[in-house]
Amino acid sequence: MPQIIVVDDDPIILKSAWNTLNEAGFGVVALKSGQGLLDYTKDHAAPNLILMDINMPEMDGYEVIRELKNCEAAWRDTPVIFLTANEDEDAETKGLSLGAMDFIRKPFVASVLVLRVQHAVELIRLQRDLESMVDEKTRENENLFLHVVECLADAIDAKDNYTKGHSGRVAMYSKEIAERLGYDEKQQEKIFMMGLLHDVGKIGVPDEVINKPGRLTDEEFAHIQKHPEIGGKILSNIKEMPELAAGAKWHHERYDGTGYPEGLTGEDIPEAARIIAVADAYDAMTSNRSYRGVLPQEKVRQEIERGKGSQFDPKFADIMLQMIDDDVEYRMTDQT
Repeated sequence: MPQIIVVDDDPIILKSAWNTLNEAGFGVVALKSGQGLLDYTKDHAAPNLILMDINMPEMDGYEVIRELKNCEAAWRDTPVIFLTANEDEDAETKGLSLGAMDFIRKPFVASVLVLRVQHAVELIRLQRDLESMVDEKTRENENLFLHVVECLADAIDAKDNYTKGHSGRVAMYSKEIAERLGYDEKQQEKIFMMGLLHDVGKIGVPDEVINKPGRLTDEEFAHIQKHPEIGGKILSNIKEMPELAAGAKWHHERYDGTGYPEGLTGEDIPEAARIIAVADAYDAMTSNRSYRGVLPQEKVRQEIERGKGSQFDPKFADIMLQMIDDDVEYRMTDQT
């Protein structure tokens, strides 16, 4: 049963609206003032529709609709139709600009009131159904995109015999840093995605260079240094998420400007890249490599501490140090 709230200081109008809508099968709550409506919002669920007089003492309909914007989301989004005997065009313009859905003239004809309310409720239902369908399809597309990205990350990691799961771990550590920093869920999801793809440029690096067990020659290291630019170029083609390229292109920049590929310094390095840089370095030290095993946790902590202000943004290095201190059992490491 659709729920309707009617707000009017005129008891005759209020009773007439209540009787008319109740007989038409609506659940109706009648309130005598704008303040009464605001008080009602504190302890009750939002209705499908609010019918409200404009000209009421103490607080008019315009003031009430403004105050509703400060309520919880369900009330804030509840459609409002103004009841008014005023045919002033400016009044309608003002009401619509404040978010009113429509106007119904007083005194109303019972059958017209019922039809207008029925149409409004049905329109609202269709809009919300459509929004739900769009949200569902968006989630499906996001999940599909994430799955493709995860598969791509696995393919990148598979090029290196010693970095299985590296991209996934960097993504998780980056997301944890972002969460502790206060990023919202959407921002955390983006930083996670950027972490997954930060090494995508290694597609363009020869396997024999990536998997060389000993020290790299200058020429071989030059190949490795190309992967951020390659990754940035690849991801820049994803126009729907242009920020993805930042993590890949600049995660090897250093806070003091001695990194590559562009030698950016401090906050000129995109924030996401500064986060990923700490996460990437941490995972490099806590993973088995061709030239060494996992480093002791205390050694890793010392290296992160030492890199503050030179290799890493101190703010994100401090968050990583907190994560290390919280990881008493040293679980944040490559377990393979």
